[in-house]
Amino acid sequence: MKIVLTGAAGFLGWHTRVRLAALTDHEVVPLTRDNWSNLAAEVQAADAVIHIAGVNRGEASEVERGNLALGEAVSDAVARAGRPVPIVYANSIQGGNDTPYGVGKAAARALLAQAAADAGATFTDVVLPNLFGEHGAPGYNSFVATFVDAVAFGAVPQINDREVELLHAQTAAQHLIDGLSDVGSTVRPPGSMSTVQGVYDQLRGFHDLYSSGEFPDLRAAFTVDLFNTYRAALFPRHYPFELTTHSDDRGRLVETVRSHGGQGQTFVSTTRPGVTRGEHYHLSKVERFVVLSGEARICLRRMFTDEVVSFDVSGSSPSVVDMPTMWVHNITNTGDTELTTLFWTHSLFDPQNPDTYWEPVSLAEKVAP
Repeated sequence: MKIVLTGAAGFLGWHTRVRLAALTDHEVVPLTRDNWSNLAAEVQAADAVIHIAGVNRGEASEVERGNLALGEAVSDAVARAGRPVPIVYANSIQGGNDTPYGVGKAAARALLAQAAADAGATFTDVVLPNLFGEHGAPGYNSFVATFVDAVAFGAVPQINDREVELLHAQTAAQHLIDGLSDVGSTVRPPGSMSTVQGVYDQLRGFHDLYSSGEFPDLRAAFTVDLFNTYRAALFPRHYPFELTTHSDDRGRLVETVRSHGGQGQTFVSTTRPGVTRGEHYHLSKVERFVVLSGEARICLRRMFTDEVVSFDVSGSSPSVVDMPTMWVHNITNTGDTELTTLFWTHSLFDPQNPDTYWEPVSLAEKVAP
């Protein structure tokens, strides 16, 4: 399918685009502010639209009218296509309340539903609770992003405690993708219940452990999602960090992983000079690289960006680089001797669900003939 994805450069849009790339063969047309004028032409040739673009900050009239205007534009594009183009709408539990955002989201929903009906297409309304996840903008996307930034950089946020329902952006993205094959319905994905204070306390607990390289208890899916969100805020400035080496006349001892709960799998590889391993990314896997002997360069690139982050590491001073989720990564033997690397992941390898998706770090390699 050819999918038009509005709001592709935003928080949920980026997560949805990554998940589409990892788990489907769909052709994705990302629409952002920069190419919004192409909307009608792209919908004309599309098989479906996932509408995520929205306005959630600004003057009250701008927020309400902005969401309505976006809905009008997508509705008009579907009408002009002159054929059934299914619409999947990223709605909010606030839709329909008396806030400008809620009013605007509800009005957009009504327009989109009518446009789909007029075109003889399906309309799937995905009503989402509070979202969080990697690379959320502090002070903008959610209080979780604000807390993560505060914990990572040593600030103390103001906390107004209340119960809150939270859904990771990758789970939300999956429900939007599922909507492409829906016959048309309203979907209300359940989140995890917590409190604002509880989220902050958990993030503080992560920080206290991870500052010394230790992993928290990663048995619960919500904890893994929140921990990966926290780790994303640390990258790349936190890495690599050196491990403590204990030496005596017998040799050296280096403690590479301390985990406070959950599964775990360790493996060791050797790599010949000049050879590169990796060239893939993960959606949720927590993964640690430690070079034990030899010289290496670890390179990473966030999905759908151009900048490559590189770390030179050596077995003479064992250091940790933990792979952030949804960053393509590789490791290259840059020395003239065999490279030995220890890898650790927080879950046992499942061949039916490996959570490993091929993508080169170098964009030049991707476009090479």
